[in-house]
Amino acid sequence: MTTEIPELIEAASVAEWSDEFDVVVAGFGIAGGCAAVEAAAAGARVLVLERGGVAGGTTALAGGHFYLGGGTAVQRATGHEDSPEEMAKYLTAVARDPEPEKIHAYCAGSVEHFEWLEGLGFEFERSYYPEKAVIQPGTEGLMYTGNEKVWPYREKATPAPRGHKVPVPGDTQGAALVIEKLVRRAAELGVTVRYETGVTNLIADADGRVVGVRWKHGRDTGALRARSVVLATGGFVMNADMVAEYVPQLAAKPFVLGTTHDDGLGIRLGLSAGAQAKHMDQAFITAPVYPPARLLTGIIVNREGRRFVAEDSYHARTSAYALEQPGAVAYLIVDSEHMERPAIPLVPFIDGWETIAEMAAALNIPEAALRTTLERYNTHAARGEDPDFHKAAEWLEPQDTGPWAAFDLTLGTALYAGFTLGGLRTSVDAEVLRDNGTPVPGLYAAGACAANIAQDGKGYASGTQLGEGSFFGRRAGRHAVARA
Repeated sequence: MTTEIPELIEAASVAEWSDEFDVVVAGFGIAGGCAAVEAAAAGARVLVLERGGVAGGTTALAGGHFYLGGGTAVQRATGHEDSPEEMAKYLTAVARDPEPEKIHAYCAGSVEHFEWLEGLGFEFERSYYPEKAVIQPGTEGLMYTGNEKVWPYREKATPAPRGHKVPVPGDTQGAALVIEKLVRRAAELGVTVRYETGVTNLIADADGRVVGVRWKHGRDTGALRARSVVLATGGFVMNADMVAEYVPQLAAKPFVLGTTHDDGLGIRLGLSAGAQAKHMDQAFITAPVYPPARLLTGIIVNREGRRFVAEDSYHARTSAYALEQPGAVAYLIVDSEHMERPAIPLVPFIDGWETIAEMAAALNIPEAALRTTLERYNTHAARGEDPDFHKAAEWLEPQDTGPWAAFDLTLGTALYAGFTLGGLRTSVDAEVLRDNGTPVPGLYAAGACAANIAQDGKGYASGTQLGEGSFFGRRAGRHAVARA
């Protein structure tokens, strides 16, 4: 792989154009598919260039959560009140560098976007999954997928579940159903899709406006003229050089989530046209400690025997804090009353011990510190309190009945997985922006190659990538036509 920026081709140097379209979209994942469909629905002649042999990209691997709210039909049917204002408060609170205009647009348009997605030909089940899990095991349509009920966010915005799951059982490939519907809708609208064909360069005129792309299919190459270009090529988790430069924490030992085409090409193409990249140091990295949710009544400590996070946090938040501990060493400790073995042990069980002293010795944790931490936690938990990390009362139960067990969250032992969150700076209409905030004319970006609202690993909520990728993909398609 490489961090090399592709050459920006001068339009005047192009001897022959192989074809011309109103909008050319690079990539047919959730963002590119939505951009293509919206542009075509607005009357544009649209071409999608997809490097893979089929549509989907990394989207096709996703479980199928869409982060939506503001009062969707599923929220209403399951008795969960929500509003665009409360949704915006929450997303603002968890963002490292919130972009109010984007957050407001996403939240204000969330119900309409929910209805648009269902209009593709599927329906989110009008049901709620109340347990703490990474994703619903069945087809339940709604669950909490972030830190909405975790302190301090529960005090900054009224909690509401916003993880809307595509009605496919299991924890992977649920989003493939949406891709299937997008492919069908694109065909109905006359979108041209060329598979195993990738964009290699952007083409710009003398004023810096993007007016086309160079493409490659096997040994064949050519130049396409376009009034607007939408980049929707995914993140850069599979580019070892970019990962080492921007998110070295992903290069250490985690299992990366993506396809071979998540190589950062779209970001580098944008940079070639003068774009700015943002949040390139941010990644989603997690080794879930639940389910079973009962384990969250325990305590998570570092190698010094100290707690460092509220155990009821969303799994990526817990993991992000764990990776910041000395040596990236962390353990989940529970007593015999709360011990359950996970069905999928991403965080492996270590052992059980009759005494705290034996456990401390086995884990190489100072006994006095671990004993003090447990005693303080147990004393306050018995009162339904957690003055140190404000864990919600429903997860506060004393861990005072031996023997005790431990699970290993240590990097290199637990199975951490992750993907990148940084990308091209964009406007609320998905225009690619320069350092000074002005747009690169004719160029748009959406999905994992764009920096939208899912920017902080500790604040990420499951469904944000699919939610914002589809939402801002649609905006990219509409705006690309309007400016074409």
